[in-house]
Amino acid sequence: MNHYIFLVTVPNIEEGKKLAKVLVESKLAACVNIIHNILSIYRWKGEIEEDNEHLLIIKTSEKNSELIIQKVNELHSYDTPECIGFKIEKGSEKYLNWITEVIK
Repeated sequence: MNHYIFLVTVPNIEEGKKLAKVLVESKLAACVNIIHNILSIYRWKGEIEEDNEHLLIIKTSEKNSELIIQKVNELHSYDTPECIGFKIEKGSEKYLNWITEVIK
């Protein structure tokens, strides 16, 4: 099974926890880490913006990837939420097996 990590930024910790719980409870993700207080600088509607955000690191499988994207778009408060996924190329076999088991 191919495993993925998704990165999603959220505007506040409450939204991050809500999204993380939905993903884990529905078995779309095995685990979601929330990194507090990151500074994001980006261009939005022609202006340079600067915001404090929180970063979700979502561990899942390739088969759940499209559902993760759909759920983030459905629940996220941003018009265009960041939701980018990366295939895990290497990792602890024991940990990757755990991801597989948890999201069955």
